[in-house]
Amino acid sequence: MYKTQRRIALVSINLVAALVFILIAVNLAPQTKLTDYRTYSNFFPIVVTALIFAILFFTSITVFENARSRIEKKSMETGATAILTKFIERLRFCYSLEDFNNAVSEILELDADCSVLYVDRNANYVLYNSPNKITNDPKILTKLEQNYDAAWHDPINFLSDTMGLCPNQKKARGFFFASDGEHLYIFNRYTYLFDTEIYRQLYEEFVRFQNRSRIISSLSEISELSTEWQQLADAQVSFLPRKMPEIKNLKLGAYFRPLINVSGDYYTVLPIDEHKTLLMLGDVSGKGLAAALVMGLVINTVKIKENKEDLVGMIISVDAAIKGMHLQDKYTVLFIGIVDTEKMKITYVNASMSDPIVVTRSPEGYRIKSLSSNCSVVGIIPIDESDVQVSEQRLFSGDLIMMASDGVSEVMNEDKVELGDTELFTNTIKASASKEPQEFVNDIVNLVLSYNADTRLHDDLTMLVAKVER
Repeated sequence: MYKTQRRIALVSINLVAALVFILIAVNLAPQTKLTDYRTYSNFFPIVVTALIFAILFFTSITVFENARSRIEKKSMETGATAILTKFIERLRFCYSLEDFNNAVSEILELDADCSVLYVDRNANYVLYNSPNKITNDPKILTKLEQNYDAAWHDPINFLSDTMGLCPNQKKARGFFFASDGEHLYIFNRYTYLFDTEIYRQLYEEFVRFQNRSRIISSLSEISELSTEWQQLADAQVSFLPRKMPEIKNLKLGAYFRPLINVSGDYYTVLPIDEHKTLLMLGDVSGKGLAAALVMGLVINTVKIKENKEDLVGMIISVDAAIKGMHLQDKYTVLFIGIVDTEKMKITYVNASMSDPIVVTRSPEGYRIKSLSSNCSVVGIIPIDESDVQVSEQRLFSGDLIMMASDGVSEVMNEDKVELGDTELFTNTIKASASKEPQEFVNDIVNLVLSYNADTRLHDDLTMLVAKVER
């Protein structure tokens, strides 16, 4: 239904645009005959016609996108399909099998009157089954096992009344997804009412859930069963960018050094479009496994959020995700901002990070502008949308944005003086601001290590630096 309506909208809009263009072009044609062909020129009508065509073209694109958005919203958020859309939204914030089971029970079973069976075909183990006749009938379970083994590779399938494949969705008894040896069966009598586009979206979110739950599960198992913390550290580092993305008009540099093998510090860089890039750096309270789990949770929550420009919604989602883990006294401070190299600004939320700054050039030399805190810590105290403020800072070509965990500024010398309180720190930032971001990062790291007299550090060191160019 969604695809059909979208095609109808596209064809209709194009036909209208073409008709308007033809009528205007005809009216622009010369209405009188010119006696001297040397004075006649087609330049003006051609140029005007071309301009009108361009305007109509881009207008039709805008109208189509608006129509597509309305059609998608109507198709996905109304009727029976709305229930699966609701389940998809819930699934995005499931991090364990327990979370998944609760989502199935509260939405698919209670709201949609579906029966659900979740099976690990590799181990022939039932991960979840609804408490009803269909999913507890040994004959049905045996039939499904015989028909669809662990090697079944078709991702989206429809089921008939006999538990075989049903080629016609309108006559299907239900459907199932197959991914990496795991099968998710969903039985109901009104499969024909679901918009066909919803199956692809639900399957993709199901696969993401599998990946999330396995990563978190592996972190827990490594911590509980092994003293080889390096394995845990390697798993944690996999959440961080392996290399910086190539972004037009924005250069990047980073540094990550945990105090012990695992850390509560984190950062990420997520391009949004050609001009906008999301930057985030944060620090989870405490150390060890719990901090590492929260760190991975925060990064994953930000990555799966569809609207990356909704910074308030991003903070609220991170807050809910941390509280949902029920880890005692765990919270995070973080800075999250969107750099727009077209409008030359950074839009941000600073949730109690102490050090984010913009270093900008002026006639008197480089100046440092603070990106002040405008939100409380996240994950431990009550927060709603009114508690989260979004701020903007104008940017200029050559400006350098520096984000760092407190392990950078709070490192002490032998006299117990913090580096962040010294002119040495400020002067080094200004002196290195003209360099490439990674060179700037290296200068600050060398300063931290030398200021600490190369003795043992007492906190993680993490930095993310971006430089704006035009």
